[in-house]
Amino acid sequence: MEVITGAMSTLLPKLGDLLKEKYKLQKGVRGEVMFLKAELESMEAALYKLSGAPIDQPPDIQVKLWAREVKELSYDIEDRVDTYMVRIDRAPKELHGLRGFIDRCLDLLTKAKVRHKLGTDIKDLRSSIEEVSKRRDRYKVDQFARRHASMTVDNLRLSALYKKATELIGTEKKSSELIEWLMEGDEASKKHLRIVSIAGVGGLGKTTLAKVVYDKLKGQFDCGAFVSVSHSPNIERIFISMLHQLGGRNIEATWSQQQLIDELRKLLQDKRYFIVIDDVWETCVWETIQYALIDNECGSKVISTTRNLDIAETIGVVYKLQPLSRSDSRKLFCLRIFGTEETCIPNELAEVSENILKKCSGVPLAIITIASMLANGKENTRKSWSKVSHILGSGLEDSPDVIKDMRRILSISYYDLPPHLKTCMLYLSSYPEDSGIWTKELILKWVGEGLILKDQRKSFYEMGEHYVAELINRSMIEPFHVYHDRDKKAYFRLHDMVLDLITHLSTEDGFLTTLDGQRPIHLPKKIRRLSIKSSNGQYVKQLPTVGLDHVRSLSVSEEAFYSLPDLLTFPVLRLLDLIGCKQVDNHYFSIICNLFHLRYLRLSYTSITEIPKEIRNLQYLEVLDVSETEVQKLPSTFVQLRQLLYLHVSRTRIPDGFGKLKHLQVLDGTIIVESPTMMHDLAELTEMTRMGLQFHEWNESYENPFIQCLGSLVKLEYLKLIGCNGDFGSQCDKVTPGPQLLQNINMKSSTICAVPRWMSSLCALTILHISLLTLGEEDLYVLGSIRSLSHLQLSVEESTQGCNKKIVINNAYSFLCLTKFEICKTIGVVFAQGAMPKLQTLVLVFGVLETLDKFGDFDFGLENLSSLMHVDAWMGCSKAKSEKLKAAEDSIRTALDMNPNKPTLNCHETNWLKVHIQYEGCQSNIKKILSNVDGVSKRSIIYPKQGKVTISVDDVDPTTTIEMLNKAGMLAQLLSYTYLGGEEDPTRCSIM
Repeated sequence: MEVITGAMSTLLPKLGDLLKEKYKLQKGVRGEVMFLKAELESMEAALYKLSGAPIDQPPDIQVKLWAREVKELSYDIEDRVDTYMVRIDRAPKELHGLRGFIDRCLDLLTKAKVRHKLGTDIKDLRSSIEEVSKRRDRYKVDQFARRHASMTVDNLRLSALYKKATELIGTEKKSSELIEWLMEGDEASKKHLRIVSIAGVGGLGKTTLAKVVYDKLKGQFDCGAFVSVSHSPNIERIFISMLHQLGGRNIEATWSQQQLIDELRKLLQDKRYFIVIDDVWETCVWETIQYALIDNECGSKVISTTRNLDIAETIGVVYKLQPLSRSDSRKLFCLRIFGTEETCIPNELAEVSENILKKCSGVPLAIITIASMLANGKENTRKSWSKVSHILGSGLEDSPDVIKDMRRILSISYYDLPPHLKTCMLYLSSYPEDSGIWTKELILKWVGEGLILKDQRKSFYEMGEHYVAELINRSMIEPFHVYHDRDKKAYFRLHDMVLDLITHLSTEDGFLTTLDGQRPIHLPKKIRRLSIKSSNGQYVKQLPTVGLDHVRSLSVSEEAFYSLPDLLTFPVLRLLDLIGCKQVDNHYFSIICNLFHLRYLRLSYTSITEIPKEIRNLQYLEVLDVSETEVQKLPSTFVQLRQLLYLHVSRTRIPDGFGKLKHLQVLDGTIIVESPTMMHDLAELTEMTRMGLQFHEWNESYENPFIQCLGSLVKLEYLKLIGCNGDFGSQCDKVTPGPQLLQNINMKSSTICAVPRWMSSLCALTILHISLLTLGEEDLYVLGSIRSLSHLQLSVEESTQGCNKKIVINNAYSFLCLTKFEICKTIGVVFAQGAMPKLQTLVLVFGVLETLDKFGDFDFGLENLSSLMHVDAWMGCSKAKSEKLKAAEDSIRTALDMNPNKPTLNCHETNWLKVHIQYEGCQSNIKKILSNVDGVSKRSIIYPKQGKVTISVDDVDPTTTIEMLNKAGMLAQLLSYTYLGGEEDPTRCSIM
């Protein structure tokens, strides 16, 4: 059943807040609020019970209507409560003297009227709740219990158990792998019980694969059993079924669980058995079944299947089932439609069939379901197949029965989610088909919608990451787009059939209204969330005539911006996303500041150049993104945004009192530090987990304030520093109490004399990007002593050993955890025996001619790295002849051939340059010029100090770059340049 709990998760805590002394409610009103809270808590419990019902067995229509009424009531109550809180909490104007006294008096009078209005509203709401409660009793809602999955689901499971051998496409290789996993090990280990758990999304073929392996192996065992647990298991029946299949006799139907377990253990005591436990949904169920699976050292085997990766890991060794390849998908598709897997699809159907298979994503159940529908069609035409392709992922109510059956299978996983994850999952219906979803963006929107539960022990982002991880483990979403060593969950995607399900549920519930000019929709009476992606379509034109006073979330594309109604017609808007809408300027931003309920505001890539002072009106704002705009400073009133959790800017200056933003946890982008006293303000941000600082002109006066600030930021996890130079951090050995959670320091855009000794006191530091003027033994000792360091990117101008001597890295420098080392620029290094004992990946960036001139060879001692698995060599090749490039590659390859691990090698020839230029003119004007010059990456522009700039360009000759810049109106001269890696090189030192 498509029951969503509405605004309950955010409304109930707010009702609790209303009872606090801060809001000074009259005694009678407090009693009414307590009544509302108690009634809504009871209704919430009933909604949770309803939300567990499968989609294919809906409750009585009256019960369904009651649930929707409660949900709508919760939204309406929250809107009224928020309106009251906004008026009471609104920050007063900072005026003094007689004018200030008058304004304060008027403010008190206004608040008195607001409190009186709340009392009247509460009485009206009580009447509405009492009526809904009576209806609840009238239709016996609490007696509605979760039902078992329908016969449709059971039939599909049975079909997986009894497929014809000719239909088992793609299982041969997988079954062989699984058998190898079951049977592997030496003679001693083979005697012990071996358990392997098959994990994967619903419909992927877990049951089918388990049955194939069971049929192949059961003859090698004394006895065997294949039992299905399902979503609502009867443990006694499962045990009885196992006993019957294993050869048990005289089994009593009245036996308790303990008696059944005892009988199973007795029966299996001296037998070599093979059992499949299919479709496990809960760890506690598996733990109960496991009591009967005795390890009798007879070499018994057990296979389990589950959709939940966490449960699979609890059970045993995990075999993560992969989707069918495109080739096998096509074979299965043809077999079901044409009766043979070798059939060639007609040319006119080839393209649309590929679109269908792409949407099925290699999931056998999806392929069979869709192919069955096509096979039963009256004709195989492009028009009929295109219609099916369009329906997939649309969530349309009038979809064919076979697609509804597919939804039933997937709905079981959806309804197994906790209530808060159900709502988070529905939110994904706003993303287009086949899109990679950025985890960070989604978490911030969940925050703005109030969908992330607060936890004092975790930041909002940690909670959001936990939600995403749980959805991945439950096979509802899958990781997508992994770049280098970045978090594998940075992006994820939805299977198209899962998108179809949640789009259907979202539409049914009125959770989200999407206007894209393509799919037909039914505009609900009350629009709660609105996404306008196109200015076309009749529904977009109807918007001005539709009531928008209940919309709490609004996303608009640049194309659709001109069709957007007046913003003030959205009085309770909490989330506003106008990314990329160039029409948004400073005047429009001022209008936005009248949306007092806003929690989330994204204006990146718009035309704004400054933030208005009226920003103080947004007292509830938690997320603000003004990155990639011309905003260069924050107004003085910005410090009144006391609820702000996340701020994303490009490069900006902050006002005095910035430390008042006590809740701020993430500051993406960089803030410009213009004086040491600013560090005292930043030290007040004790909840901060990410922060970027750019020092206007670093000198020793910053040293102590910076260290003291760093010592106060005890929750800091990521720190980016730009513009540091000289003896940065040299006066301190350790930071106390210190950011002991600090995992990543990025100093690529600073060049300092030595590695700060205090870095070795950071017990969690795992990633360090640092640029040094010189590198000596002391630096290597400090770097090697950072206990948890696993990824080091080092850029050095020259060695302290002398320009023509190499630096020898040996086992005197610990580097106990280092697995990836990237060394950039032109210094010579050689690894001695025993150096960096756990190093697996090495990235070398060097100029070919420069290395030959200074050191005479390309000997890096790579044969001495005992754990090395892979080398990336980025060779600056400007003016280098082909034989010298080949000599460099051959030298590296010869050394790797001498390494016992036989590491792999990727060589890249590159002309990327890091160019240091002196210029005349205003910095903002120079930035505009650089951004419009071909070959200059906008991200790579760095201004270390006034009158100088560092850029990265793809150019063989730096003088050409200078000419190019001067033609564009920049009076520039070359100071110096160095070679870097290629365009895809993650080690470009100049990228901010």
